[in-house]
Amino acid sequence: MPGELLIPSAPMEVDLSATTAATTTTTTTTVAKSLSKTAGPSLSQNAIDLYLISDEDAYYEQEILRDPYSSIKPWLRYIEHKVQTGSIQEQVFVFERACKALPRSYKIWKMYLDLRVKHVSPLNPSKYHEEYNKVNDCFERSLILLNKMPRIWLDYLSFLLKQCLVTKTRRAFDRALRALPLSQHSRIWQLYLPFANSASGETAVRIWRRYMQVHPEDAEEFIELLVSQDKYEEAAEKWIEILDNPRFKSKEGKSHFQMWSELCDLLVTHAREIKSIDVEKIVRSGISKFSDQRGKLWTSLGTYWITKGDFERARDAFEEGITTVMTVRDFTQIFDSYTEFEESVISSLMEAAAARQEKGKADEEADFDLDIRMMRFEQLMDRRPFLVNDVLLRQNPNNVIEWEKRVGLWGDNKQEVVQTYTDAVAAVNPKKAVGQFHSLWAGYAKFYEKHGDIRQARMIMEKAVRVPFKSVQELAEMWIEWAELELRNDNFDEAVKIMAKATQAPKRSTVDYFDETLTPQQRVHKSWKLWSFYVDLVESVSTLEETRAVYERIFELRIATPQTVVNYANLLEENKYFEESFKIYERGLDLFSYPVAFELWNLYLTKAVNRQIDIERLRDLFEQAVEGCPPKFAKTLYLMYGNLEEERGLARHAMRIYERATRAVSDEDRFEMFEFYITKSASNFGLTSTRPIYERAIEALPDKEAKEMCLKFAEMERRLGEIDRARAIYAHASQFSDPRISPAFWEKWEKFEIQHGNEDTFKEMLRIKRSVQAQYNTDVNFIASQALARGQAKEASSEEQEKKDAMDALEREAMTPQGFVAASTGSIPGNVAGTPAEPAAAAANPDAIDLDMED
Repeated sequence: MPGELLIPSAPMEVDLSATTAATTTTTTTTVAKSLSKTAGPSLSQNAIDLYLISDEDAYYEQEILRDPYSSIKPWLRYIEHKVQTGSIQEQVFVFERACKALPRSYKIWKMYLDLRVKHVSPLNPSKYHEEYNKVNDCFERSLILLNKMPRIWLDYLSFLLKQCLVTKTRRAFDRALRALPLSQHSRIWQLYLPFANSASGETAVRIWRRYMQVHPEDAEEFIELLVSQDKYEEAAEKWIEILDNPRFKSKEGKSHFQMWSELCDLLVTHAREIKSIDVEKIVRSGISKFSDQRGKLWTSLGTYWITKGDFERARDAFEEGITTVMTVRDFTQIFDSYTEFEESVISSLMEAAAARQEKGKADEEADFDLDIRMMRFEQLMDRRPFLVNDVLLRQNPNNVIEWEKRVGLWGDNKQEVVQTYTDAVAAVNPKKAVGQFHSLWAGYAKFYEKHGDIRQARMIMEKAVRVPFKSVQELAEMWIEWAELELRNDNFDEAVKIMAKATQAPKRSTVDYFDETLTPQQRVHKSWKLWSFYVDLVESVSTLEETRAVYERIFELRIATPQTVVNYANLLEENKYFEESFKIYERGLDLFSYPVAFELWNLYLTKAVNRQIDIERLRDLFEQAVEGCPPKFAKTLYLMYGNLEEERGLARHAMRIYERATRAVSDEDRFEMFEFYITKSASNFGLTSTRPIYERAIEALPDKEAKEMCLKFAEMERRLGEIDRARAIYAHASQFSDPRISPAFWEKWEKFEIQHGNEDTFKEMLRIKRSVQAQYNTDVNFIASQALARGQAKEASSEEQEKKDAMDALEREAMTPQGFVAASTGSIPGNVAGTPAEPAAAAANPDAIDLDMED
């Protein structure tokens, strides 16, 4: 065999591994000495070969000798045989010969290397570093021809990572990367990066820099490493690089702004270490890009300059921030940082001044600086309401409410108030104004009026009425404010002229008040609010004729409201033009329909009746009023009409009107109207005259109300002594009185029969009651009433029900006349002997009474 097979070293090395794995007490040194004694100093290579080859190996040796360099199968069979029967020395001996014969066989080398690694892995790499070096040499020999095999490299690198050989391991990783194709590098980097992180220091940084060239997507981990190694400037540059790359996506799921925030935090926290980066330019670019995070970014910029020690530039950054942000949240964030910074500076200066006082030293310049800073801080706090107002106005310059608040903040500062009003009317877009834009113009004019400059106030009003407000109502309010300005200064004629100018319009105006395509100035002459103020003004300061002319103009423009009609009529009535006022009501009735017309008729008829005009004319007016009147409003008009006839006409005419009313009113009012009609008829013509009214009411009203009317009718007949008529009415009403739903009706009839009837009539009443109950039991509509009865029964508690039944029994017993007793317990008038009646069998109907009659 060739001399390169390491005859002495390989068996000793393997025997050491074997004895270790078998946990024997023999050490590597002992095995080596034993082998040396056996072999002797003159041991030759052939003798050692014979020592490792047994008789059982002859077959495999012969098979190998036939073709030792071309076929792998004999070697694999030989190796398998040795693995099963041979010692570790013998296995290594065969593996060494196989690797020498077939140096390019990946399979043999992989098996050999796994064997060597397995048997040294339990050993401590520091104590047995020579044994590990022998395995390293095996790996190096295998990589001479198998350097393109990634598995060999991975096993070798994993084996090296167990040893404390940083430089050798790093160089092995570098060789692997150079030897393997780029597609296999990811497998190497999976081991290389953890090694770099564990090595740390400059080694880790340089390894990661190489890794970044092929895997820039892992830049966040690289940045963390740089920060941990205090390389803040390089970390910031790496952040800038990935932020400038629009295709970069964070593996940790960070948004673009989150990465910006981390960059800003890094720049601010380590401002003194980072010198070659223009931090202010970076932060300002973030401010322009992230409009919703400007507060945080401006605060970061100010904090950066504070960290650098440049307080003036920090103050400039805070000032620029609070005067440019668009939200109150951002403003509050910057302002709080600003005030905290100023307080910290003042606090440090005060501490220094106190220390100087203790030492008895004086520094006028330092004291002056402290006073300046105190004054600046007070001014900053005083500016806060104005700065907040500025933020809200930058958000929406059309916010009228905030402009008015700004005016209030200036107080008595006339120059600033005027400037604020000027800026406001110039900045606000009338069509987009939030709030009442006209109130801003009015306040502007009132300010000059308050300071006695009426001329300037009028000029402002002239400009205001030309503003294209977003609604006609605002323009009308502006004209009214102008007129009130003149009224406050006792210029009544001027106020009237202003309103006349405001309401100026063509004689026949076809303009639609709600046409948004026209400007408010073109539609303002149809504003009822404007005309209402105008007519009130003219009525107060001008003559009646001028006032009537204004009212007539309102009617011509067809913008009159019911209130206008009433006001015009009242004006004429106050000036004794009664007939003219009636005509105004009639004109108003032509303009408006119900329900507005009802109110006008109510006023018109009341005033006409009170005026005591001709009865025939009044009748015509009432007939016009009730003609076409909805049933909902008919009751009041008919009552007024009937009352008129009762007072100034004939009673029978009033009765006809009430009779018409019972047909014209709504269903809700019909019962009440019939009651009123009956009352009036009884008072005027006696009770007997009400019979036909009762009869028609019973026919016209629904069942529930008809039942009530029947009870009233029967009571009336009873009072007249017409008992039979009353009984007939009760019988008629019984058809819509279910005994289970309307027990009160039957109780009243029963009391009536007890007082005025006899046995036959009482029996007839009971018969009718049973028949009615049977009718309802078979009627489909009875289901609803039965369900209602059950609900009422459940609501009452058992104790209350017992008390009620007991009270009903006592009342019935007290009201029952002599001779009327229960058939099952007492006697009846027909039983002369007075013998007790036979007990009655249980009837199917519990309400039935079985009377023991003589044949």
